[in-house]
Amino acid sequence: MLLLGLWDSVRDLISAMMQPLYWVVSGLVVLFHKLWLPVFNHEGWAWTMAIITLTVVIRTALIPLFVKQINSARNMQLVQPKLKAIQEKYGHDRERAGQEMMKLYKEEGVNPTASCLPLLLQMPIFLALFRVLEGASRGIPRGSFFKNNPELMTSLQNADIFGAKLAARFLPMDPFGATQILCIVLAVAMTVVLFITQLQLMRKNMPPEALTGPLAQQQKMMLYLFPAMYLFSGLYIPIGVLIYWLTSNLWTMVQQYILIHNNPSPNTPAYVDWQERMRAKGIDPDELEQQRREKRLGRVKPTEAKTVIGDDGVERATVARQGVTRQTVRRTSDGGRQVVQRQQPNRQTRSARKK
Repeated sequence: MLLLGLWDSVRDLISAMMQPLYWVVSGLVVLFHKLWLPVFNHEGWAWTMAIITLTVVIRTALIPLFVKQINSARNMQLVQPKLKAIQEKYGHDRERAGQEMMKLYKEEGVNPTASCLPLLLQMPIFLALFRVLEGASRGIPRGSFFKNNPELMTSLQNADIFGAKLAARFLPMDPFGATQILCIVLAVAMTVVLFITQLQLMRKNMPPEALTGPLAQQQKMMLYLFPAMYLFSGLYIPIGVLIYWLTSNLWTMVQQYILIHNNPSPNTPAYVDWQERMRAKGIDPDELEQQRREKRLGRVKPTEAKTVIGDDGVERATVARQGVTRQTVRRTSDGGRQVVQRQQPNRQTRSARKK
């Protein structure tokens, strides 16, 4: 009895925490539905485009976190040799090894947990959309916009595309029809996109040493296991949620390709291709990589000073830095003009400021 009471309390707490998400998700879906309905003049396609638009808005808002995720994974690969050296040196002392690793993370500006943020932030949104559509399939309104507007609830519950209702699922499949066919198509497409995304990451943006050993074998297993799990779970998810999931996976695949193409991890096939493209443009890739690292760590190196003549004929001495140079012109006692420069302090990491 005690365990049942505890479970009921936890369930009520989770439900209370999800209510704001139900409100946001249902509100955005309803808003986008109203915007798309005049365009398509079809309830099913208006709700479909509302779900796709919601996905685009969410993923656009998560772009900074996704970039941090990719950069974090990239930086983790860069410090792997140093981490391996620490493990070999302090392998007998786990506490000291952990301290040295944390120190290395601070010095290199690496956050091992940053790669999990986009996934963790997407899961509540995915769950809220699933619950909203799952409730629509059973006639249970979730979110104040559906509770206060029963006609919207009915519209979403009966909305269909290609003869398949958005709130319906593959199971039960009696009778087998348009709903089951669309579920299969969406689940397979979602699985294929996920497989291509993982394969692109493993083949293009992972160093050779990461593709050998027990960990590499586990990654290869995940390459096939995760898509299989996606395919299986697609049988129990409403079509509307499958549309959201497929759109999100397509976004991830394209976004990852752009980042790997422009900012690949060192010692990977994608990095070799990037180096060749930079050299073809007359850019030194090693120097560019060093500049990126200095910028990430907040370290700034001044270059040679140079004199610039402004449009007003006044000489301005400037120093090319990653910091910002501010210049003002003031009059002197003899009626001339004097250029006054102020170099803004360079941004530093917290560990650098402490030193």
